[in-house]
Amino acid sequence: MQSVESVARPMVTRRAVARTVLAAVAVVALASCSQQEGNQAQGTDGPDASSTGLVVRGAGATFPKPLYEKWISIYGKQTPDVSFEYAGVGSGKGIQMFLAGKDPDGTVFDGAEIDFGASDAAMSDADLAKVGERGAVMVPMTGGMVVLAYNLPGVEELKLSREAVQGIFNGEIQNWNDPLIAASNPDLDLPNRSITPVVRRDSSGTTFIMTSHLAAVSPAWRNGPGVGKQIDWPGSTMQVNYNSGVAQRVKVSEGAIGYMEYEFAERLGLPIATLQNKAGEYVKPTPVAGSAALASAPSIPDDLRVFVPDPPGAGAYPIAGYTWLLLYQHYPDTAKRDALKGAVLWGLNEGQPVAEEMGYIPLPTEMVRLARAKVDAID
Repeated sequence: MQSVESVARPMVTRRAVARTVLAAVAVVALASCSQQEGNQAQGTDGPDASSTGLVVRGAGATFPKPLYEKWISIYGKQTPDVSFEYAGVGSGKGIQMFLAGKDPDGTVFDGAEIDFGASDAAMSDADLAKVGERGAVMVPMTGGMVVLAYNLPGVEELKLSREAVQGIFNGEIQNWNDPLIAASNPDLDLPNRSITPVVRRDSSGTTFIMTSHLAAVSPAWRNGPGVGKQIDWPGSTMQVNYNSGVAQRVKVSEGAIGYMEYEFAERLGLPIATLQNKAGEYVKPTPVAGSAALASAPSIPDDLRVFVPDPPGAGAYPIAGYTWLLLYQHYPDTAKRDALKGAVLWGLNEGQPVAEEMGYIPLPTEMVRLARAKVDAID
């Protein structure tokens, strides 16, 4: 007869094994979910290349990411033999990946090569010199407005002067009832509570547009924090990654204000401040006001790098800019070249009404003509 001890041991072992197996399954499941969520956040959850044939990949700015995803959804139905994938990783990393032809650290697309980049800050001459024999072509695809969304319960129609905007982001204005804010909002009962500016931590073209405007408005900003895709923010700020990150943080943080592309604020239903432009007008972010901002550029250079840091015209929204696709001049894979050119030309034409519907600024007619010529010349 077996002893109680000898019978109990196998039972304990089986239970332990069962617990170990269940724990392992749970870990694998959680890891899988986490990976899927990470891919979805960056926009890399596209179709499997093995099941779709040709895959064209790009990465960069989060500013136009919602639009590019919409375009991919619409245009992809016309080209079922080609899969287009776009990862919103920020303009800085988009340029970095474009220069390398892939993701240097292998975290996007599992390290596969990319075929185009995207940035809200056009590449500098120094970066263009690094492209090498393949050459680079910068093609504006749409324009956008950088808005200031805020979380201030009970305050739905906030106006901010030029002085107030730069004061908030340089740390000089720290309370919502500051006289500079109150002066533009005499009918509002502004609370005596701290302002929390929410800014981008990652290398961002949206930050480039925002800081370009601040530098144009304020010599102190121009000679201090300066202009860049990534800067040392003065004062006390809350720093997060991506346009979506700023929008989400503002949504859950009372007293917060953050800069983001219009569509991100609109999607979450965030209140948006009405801003004062160079002509002294208080302007809401509308397609007409955005178009007036882009139209204020005096001319379009051959490389299509156009900046409007402080539009002077009446009715112009004060913080706006273009966003560019970064394409190679020469593509050794002719199938990818033709597929990419077809998609970009579609975006420059049929895609523009879609951009306007989503709150982006459609390209001026002359910019479309010049951009098409750039794409046609890619070989």
